[in-house]
Amino acid sequence: MRTLLLALLLPLTAVAADDAPRARDLGIPFEGTPGSLNAITDIEGVTVGFETIIEDLPGNKAVRSGVTAILPRGKETNANPVFGGWFSLNGNGEMTGTTWVEESGFIEGPIMITNTHSVGAVHEGTIKWRFENGAADSSGYWWSLPVIAETWDGYLNDINGFHVRPEHAAAAIEAAASGPVAEGNVGGGTAMNCFEFKCGTGTSSRVTEAAGEKYTVGVLVQANFGRRDNLIVAGVPVGKHLRDEMVFSSTITDFAGIGSIIIVVGTDAPLLPHQLKRLTRRAALGLSRTGSIASNGSGDIFIAFSTANEDVHQSSSGSGIESVPNEEIVPLFEATVQATEEAITNALVAGRTMTGNRGNTVTSIDHEQLKDLLREYNRLEE
Repeated sequence: MRTLLLALLLPLTAVAADDAPRARDLGIPFEGTPGSLNAITDIEGVTVGFETIIEDLPGNKAVRSGVTAILPRGKETNANPVFGGWFSLNGNGEMTGTTWVEESGFIEGPIMITNTHSVGAVHEGTIKWRFENGAADSSGYWWSLPVIAETWDGYLNDINGFHVRPEHAAAAIEAAASGPVAEGNVGGGTAMNCFEFKCGTGTSSRVTEAAGEKYTVGVLVQANFGRRDNLIVAGVPVGKHLRDEMVFSSTITDFAGIGSIIIVVGTDAPLLPHQLKRLTRRAALGLSRTGSIASNGSGDIFIAFSTANEDVHQSSSGSGIESVPNEEIVPLFEATVQATEEAITNALVAGRTMTGNRGNTVTSIDHEQLKDLLREYNRLEE
């Protein structure tokens, strides 16, 4: 019988967001000024929701998976698109809807993240939710090309059991809320691993000034990548020291480093689609600060949106379009790099040891060992 933690999802989410230590709580130093929540939800109107599925099956199989939903305009997302841009650093992965994002310059509807083999189910569920919660377009027809992204969770999850269903996508969207964002083993990040440690979902934000105005840049990642040797935390080569329990390297030939990462960048700065594409490229610099080399088998795919310039998709809106001049966009680049690095580190710190499919186990990084190493390199804030 299914043992889903659906009824417990919201309480667990709140605990994970409010009580679990984050990277800064351990004394890990980062550059820049975070928003009050240090999360993508520091951008006004942005909401995030999760559906987490935990189930033990006969035959030593297990479900450890879920769905993450990011709504750029909260409840208004369905009817009010945002300017968007996307970038593939390495394309061994999937993010649907990006052909239309590139062509139109808009992201229409929620941004969804799940596991590799559940993209179709989440795609169907997202379109169904949009249809049931919105009106037809001006032509009288209803159509949707949603953005669904993925990373592979098949080590801990029975990925070929197709346990994520369309209704889980709808549940993640319905659960989307402002406020603190859960990290680690939650939503699409439930069974994800990075640098051969338990990892998953992470988020961070930066407040900066561009063109004389204050703006927020927020990042949410689903991290599932990297070899242990390459792990860097706050400039320290942590992975070269923490070599106990090298799960993947010792059990699956050349498996380590094949994973992927999805990075979602949001901002309230008025940026045009080509400028948002520039922002996504800077996310790659934040990713590299943690030790990623974007290996051949990695799907490193990034998408960005701006909540400014409301209603410009409507021909009758009469709204003008604003944008930060390219000459003054650099602080937003810097904020993206900083928030991406911290979001990934938060995902690593928040990950909790998990046993899943076929009894496979991935351990979390030891916080005390991590602090000791940073202390040795004079990189711990105490």
